[in-house]
Amino acid sequence: MLGNLFLTIVETLGSLLSGVLLARFVMQWQRISFRNPIGNFVLATTDWVVVPLRRFIPGLFGLDMASLLPAWIVQTLVVFVTLWVRGILGLADPLSLLVVMWGVGLLETLKAALYLLMGVVLMSAILSWVNPYAPMAGVINALAEPFLRPFRRIIPAIGGVDLTPIALLLILQVLLSALAMGKYMLIGLA
Repeated sequence: MLGNLFLTIVETLGSLLSGVLLARFVMQWQRISFRNPIGNFVLATTDWVVVPLRRFIPGLFGLDMASLLPAWIVQTLVVFVTLWVRGILGLADPLSLLVVMWGVGLLETLKAALYLLMGVVLMSAILSWVNPYAPMAGVINALAEPFLRPFRRIIPAIGGVDLTPIALLLILQVLLSALAMGKYMLIGLA
């Protein structure tokens, strides 16, 4: 009972931290200004880890690896704690356990990125209906636009209603299911 409560706290905190790190990665990748409340929050919560890492981890093809790599490490640590609490650490071969932890950590990082994208797309759609001129709408739309653009080329607006968020959310759900299957296959290797 206490182990499950502890795991819930660790998984929640790990997902939040990786989500903010991934948001920083995407904002820099898309060259979205950090001079807004969302950008200020992202910088304030991630500077402590990203700024020191930039001394050692260079960017790669214009991508901020100092934001992406810690997100993966955080998720791998969450996997390690989960396996430790469940008592699986001592049962498996150390090398296969290490491969499983890094692999599942990568899948969990992808899962966090997909959930972040789902949230951004939902907020963008809701803001477009409720208050398209809200102060946060510009940042949210800038985060969602690169992912919605390919769908807008294929799916036309029907009666002035943009259905592309629904199509993207459906594909994201399929990808989440595939990640869950991949996770269980990797855990089976341990």
